[in-house]
Amino acid sequence: MNFEPALSLVSYGLYVVSSHDGEKLNGQIVNTVFQVTASPAQVAVAINKKNLTHDYVSKSGVFSVSVLSEETPLKFIGLFGFRSGRDADKFASARYKPGETGSPVLLDYSLAAFEARVRQTVDAGTHTLFIGEVSGGEVFSGGKPMTYEFYRVALRGKTPAGATTYQGEMK
Repeated sequence: MNFEPALSLVSYGLYVVSSHDGEKLNGQIVNTVFQVTASPAQVAVAINKKNLTHDYVSKSGVFSVSVLSEETPLKFIGLFGFRSGRDADKFASARYKPGETGSPVLLDYSLAAFEARVRQTVDAGTHTLFIGEVSGGEVFSGGKPMTYEFYRVALRGKTPAGATTYQGEMK
């Protein structure tokens, strides 16, 4: 049984998850963010173990999630999704503000953002699932949040090999 067509019907959003290591900032595009509990409010994010953001979240114990708008251009998504923070300062050309946890909160193309403190980690093979208690958040503007389907279909966006939803070459 080929399960990939069934998995491709699971709905996702597109977000930038960010963290810090002291004064150093990093963030990356993710599509696996979900609310786990309501009280206390907890969210989970899945991050590839090879990514610099993974190292920063592991070390600092905090992260922020910026909810991207459908208006986000591919160039911006490429900056956070197809470049490593080991090779480029992703925040040098992005508007952001420091959150209360020290994690950067993106202002460009973000409808809203929230921050969390890691309460639990789950080893998921290539990725770690970071479960964090939400410590704050705000809505910046109205608009439609970008979905992974919108990114792939309307924007014809690609999926990097390290992503949770990578299925080989896009058809």
